[in-house]
Amino acid sequence: MTEEKKNKNSDHLSAEGRFFRDIDVEFLIHELKDPVAVIETAVRMLLEKPDKYGPLTGRQQKTLERALRNSKKARGLLADLLEVGRSDAGCFQCCHFNALDEVNAVLMETLESVDADLQENLGGAASASEREALLVGGGIRIGCSDGARQVRLCQDQTKFRQIVGNLIKNALQHRRRRLDIGMDCVEDRLLVEVVDDGPGVEKENRELIFMRYTRMKPCATLSRTGHGLGLAGARILARRMGGDITVKCDRGPGAVFRFTLPLVFEQPEGLSEQGI
Repeated sequence: MTEEKKNKNSDHLSAEGRFFRDIDVEFLIHELKDPVAVIETAVRMLLEKPDKYGPLTGRQQKTLERALRNSKKARGLLADLLEVGRSDAGCFQCCHFNALDEVNAVLMETLESVDADLQENLGGAASASEREALLVGGGIRIGCSDGARQVRLCQDQTKFRQIVGNLIKNALQHRRRRLDIGMDCVEDRLLVEVVDDGPGVEKENRELIFMRYTRMKPCATLSRTGHGLGLAGARILARRMGGDITVKCDRGPGAVFRFTLPLVFEQPEGLSEQGI
């Protein structure tokens, strides 16, 4: 192989590409999706068919409901990994959709694993005003400009939902009391801001939290710990879709995660159009 060809190949191994050089995602999903599905189905049957498997005590039911939520969470993680892998291979399925509708739907899905009681109450809300009151009571506010309320993106809907879901889940896990979601349109781009009132992120760590497998040590102003996959994967997806994710902490306590995205999909340079 010539030196020029070696350099060319090396250029294609971007930071995002190396995320999947180390992980065989397809193998991982193949090996894990079936056992996770079996666990989820078994727990569902115990919860939904007491006439067949016997009645449950209150404590048993709560334990099984928790197991069911976490099996769904594991299934979601596998789906997230698959979507990041597909984006790395240049596979996008674009369609038109309303951004605000998707943000609301993702919030409901995320609350199911983080605050199941609030999610259940929201599902039973009789009106939009009642739903908003329940959200405010739970410390969650959604603000949307008129332009963003009406805009229809032409993007990969599944990947958009994954990115927003990661940002909302991250904020719910680290907030003290409040979570604010703001949406706006600036020229030909959608802006989604997810703001929490948690411990924030120290300046020197604001890029590290987007690096895979990086776990931050808790300190006076930082308690964001995890496996370092959620935010890393979300930024990879955002950039593959022509957007980006940044974080800042300049509004007092907490952190502001800003997700920007073109209203119409922009094919990243160097990726094929396969799957679009």
